[in-house]
Amino acid sequence: MVFGQVVIGPPGSGKTTYCNGMSQFLQLIGRKVVVINLDPANDALPYECAVNIEDLIKLSDVMVEHGLGPNGGLVYCMDYLEKNIDWLEAKLKPLIKDHYFLFDFPGQVELFFLHSSTKNVIMKLVKKLNLRLTAVHLVDAHLCSDPGKYVSALLLSLSTMLHMELPHINVLSKIDLIESYGKLAFNLDFYTDVENLSYLQYSLDQDPRSAKYRKLTKEICDVVEDYSLVNFATLDIQACQSLFTLLLTVGNLVKLIDKSNGYIFAGIEASAVEFSKIAVGPVDWDYYRYPFNFDFAAVQEKYMKDDENFDDDEHSGD
Repeated sequence: MVFGQVVIGPPGSGKTTYCNGMSQFLQLIGRKVVVINLDPANDALPYECAVNIEDLIKLSDVMVEHGLGPNGGLVYCMDYLEKNIDWLEAKLKPLIKDHYFLFDFPGQVELFFLHSSTKNVIMKLVKKLNLRLTAVHLVDAHLCSDPGKYVSALLLSLSTMLHMELPHINVLSKIDLIESYGKLAFNLDFYTDVENLSYLQYSLDQDPRSAKYRKLTKEICDVVEDYSLVNFATLDIQACQSLFTLLLTVGNLVKLIDKSNGYIFAGIEASAVEFSKIAVGPVDWDYYRYPFNFDFAAVQEKYMKDDENFDDDEHSGD
């Protein structure tokens, strides 16, 4: 059984940066990780990928040969990948024995809530290779500063969850930039918990553009709340100024993902009752449950820029 993540989200939400940072973090905590680039427009990869879709098809070639724009070209590439799924399976089979997969997908959102080719590719891999995957949907955190854009992000997240039919974690990425486009009207937990969306109405009414669609926006918020599926974790994959921050952000997100795809059960021999307790329990289990040795020294050496400042901060809070 192989575990992994399907990393999706709008353009600029940080998918490639996420895959790069997450792969490094997972390797440091003892996992053998491979990144699979399935974005035919991503020709400047910061990570070393085990499989690259550009070996099968390139967006630039498709656009020239078929006279398509970027969006149409990406749809064509995903359709082509679905028809040539055997190529991808052959590339992945040598890796399934002992690797954790990170799939880096294109940023065209229509591929994940409208078109079926991407979903079909994932489902075929799940069935044929016995994969256990979680969709990690990245949304740029600064959208929270604009109520209208935040509602759009909620609708996109819900639509993607329903369409993909995978265990799903929505993530507000670049959380350090959340107020770069304006001050938040509410505390951060209002935006992550996605409850009581009626409170957004006042803020929406202050914008003439949003006020025009007041009734539509209310109906969208009602739909999101009725499904009660959408909430957000938060992450700044590059914010690693202390070991505590690293474990609190990336580490906690990894635990959340591991719970959703079942990785937390790997290597555990227990009764059905114990499995049930783990499944319904909070995500604050300890690393001793994991089938690896957490190398704190390696993590600290890799990420910590100024350990002395971190120590001083800890003591000053005593």
